[in-house]
Amino acid sequence: MPDLFHPQMMGYLESLVPQRHEVMLEMEARAREIGFPIIGIAGGQFLYQIARMMKATRIFELGSGYGYSTAWFARAVRENGGGVVHHVVWDEKLSSQAKDYLGRLGYSDIVQFHVAEAVETLKATEERFDLIFNDIDKVGYPASIPVIKERLRPGGVLLVDNMFLHGSIFDPTNTAEAVQAIRTTTKLLTQDPQFISSLIPIRDGIMLSYYVP
Repeated sequence: MPDLFHPQMMGYLESLVPQRHEVMLEMEARAREIGFPIIGIAGGQFLYQIARMMKATRIFELGSGYGYSTAWFARAVRENGGGVVHHVVWDEKLSSQAKDYLGRLGYSDIVQFHVAEAVETLKATEERFDLIFNDIDKVGYPASIPVIKERLRPGGVLLVDNMFLHGSIFDPTNTAEAVQAIRTTTKLLTQDPQFISSLIPIRDGIMLSYYVP
């Protein structure tokens, strides 16, 4: 996926991220090779920083791919003293790949793996989370927000990826279902008095929403 912003800026942001573990570099190389939409290097560092700053120990990912963003979260949870990161995908193959990568990174004791529909899996849990990361099918974003609010602890953080949708939201004539869903989600998060939200222009846009019920 091409970067929305000037490649010099994205390259500069990525150059500021400290060297990653060799398995992380392998995961990044795989994304480039097959065109898999991971959060990106600068995006991953941002996720890690937020999780560390808030001392998160309970994290739930809605849509986890082969575990790249999970690895950043798991690192933060480990450094925060331990806890759990829930990795959720429909695809058995992706889940298996994530288990391999995250196992080699030493995070098997932190990550819980689910092969299931992400929002229903979150809904079925009985706990509240410090941080929830949303990267499901974009059409499903609006309907996921009420479920997320039920599962975020007061003072928790929601992070939502792809809020620029490759720049398509800036075209007022684009009324595709996914584009409309992103616009609706943006309004839900920025106009809801229970969230304090900022849209961070890293890669494809990451919404950072602080939950203050």
